[in-house]
Amino acid sequence: MTEQKQNATGDEPEVPALPAPLLEQWPVIVTIAAGWLVAVVLAFTVPALHDWRPVSVAGLGVGVLGTSIFLWQRRAARHGSRGAQVGLN
Repeated sequence: MTEQKQNATGDEPEVPALPAPLLEQWPVIVTIAAGWLVAVVLAFTVPALHDWRPVSVAGLGVGVLGTSIFLWQRRAARHGSRGAQVGLN
């Protein structure tokens, strides 16, 4: 068995911090939103893809809703609201 690195108190193993690029939310949000936007444009411009219309519009709508909730929670966390999530930049 492998031994895990212990912290100064010796109680629990030390968990390494994630690299800074993995903590950035905006590249992920922008990439996924752009993908849904491309799907919507293709669904409404290419006649063979007309079956994609409801799914692509729903995907774009869910993305907008999720981003809105994320921004709302981040704003609440920055203002120090008690019920807000912690760790949002």
